[in-house]
Amino acid sequence: MAENMMHAVQYSSYGGGAAALKYVEVPIPSPKKGEVLLKLEATSLNPLDLKIQKGMMRPFFPRKFPHIPGTDVAGEVVKVGAGVKDFKTGDKVVAALGMASGGGLGEFVVAEQSLIVARPPQVSAVEGSGLPIAGISAYQALTSAGVKLDGSGPQLNLLITAASGGVGHYAVQLAKLGNTHVTATCGARNLDLVKSLGADEVLDYNTPDGAALKSPSGCKYDAVIQCTSGFIPWSTLEPNLSTNGKVIQLAPSATVYMTYAVKKLTFSKKKLIPLHAEPNKKDLDYLIKLIKEGKLKTIIDSKHPLSKAEDAWAKCLDGHATGKIIVEP
Repeated sequence: MAENMMHAVQYSSYGGGAAALKYVEVPIPSPKKGEVLLKLEATSLNPLDLKIQKGMMRPFFPRKFPHIPGTDVAGEVVKVGAGVKDFKTGDKVVAALGMASGGGLGEFVVAEQSLIVARPPQVSAVEGSGLPIAGISAYQALTSAGVKLDGSGPQLNLLITAASGGVGHYAVQLAKLGNTHVTATCGARNLDLVKSLGADEVLDYNTPDGAALKSPSGCKYDAVIQCTSGFIPWSTLEPNLSTNGKVIQLAPSATVYMTYAVKKLTFSKKKLIPLHAEPNKKDLDYLIKLIKEGKLKTIIDSKHPLSKAEDAWAKCLDGHATGKIIVEP
């Protein structure tokens, strides 16, 4: 391979799943003003990557074809562009890449310094790469629910659905840093894992009580952090909410927005809040510090070499990952 070329994985049109991923050699990108070039050590996949490939984000993402997917990365700075003052060659970092450009499934990528944070030695590349979308989504959902992660504020009863997934496993841990009682749902095989993350009560979603989201202790939820990929009907959620309870819906669909509008128009005390997480430097840095301090951890479902990226993609499509799926160059 030529010195200025790298291995990468890309697709050239919408659809096709794992079979559409192609292994290519492409030029190593050059950092522009305000950007740095990273040699990648780990990339975590997200359901959002799949939605982009399926065409669910068109016409906005991807910006063009062919497209190298992946937005959540960790690596080492190997070159800095003009105007970059916060980072230098050799720095270990975690970065969020733009959804339009992606680039995570390659050996190198350029990232904007405004979405890069330093990664201390105590945080591995694999742990750090899980945070940008999943960790920040969990964090922003909890703050929207009124949880104070410093433990201040009144106790809140929370329900976290899909608690063993990429977002859910972070949400349980972060919630327990606050003054919360956490009920969580997951599949039977992950009940013990979710308990170990701090959940006070765990429901198998395949049981009648789990499907109905009923707390074993009978409590009503002040907030539901809805991490499942599909929309749980309002008729299932509503009876379990406290008087002023709210549902924070991650990755909201058109149905969610319709329900949100109805709740708004009818002045319902029980609220549905659609949430699109916004990766930012401040939140990412906060989460990195929590991992460094041992207060948060990334659960790894599986690790795959870049040469087997289609296996990671297929596992993500399956939708039953426990924690994060990682690709390593």
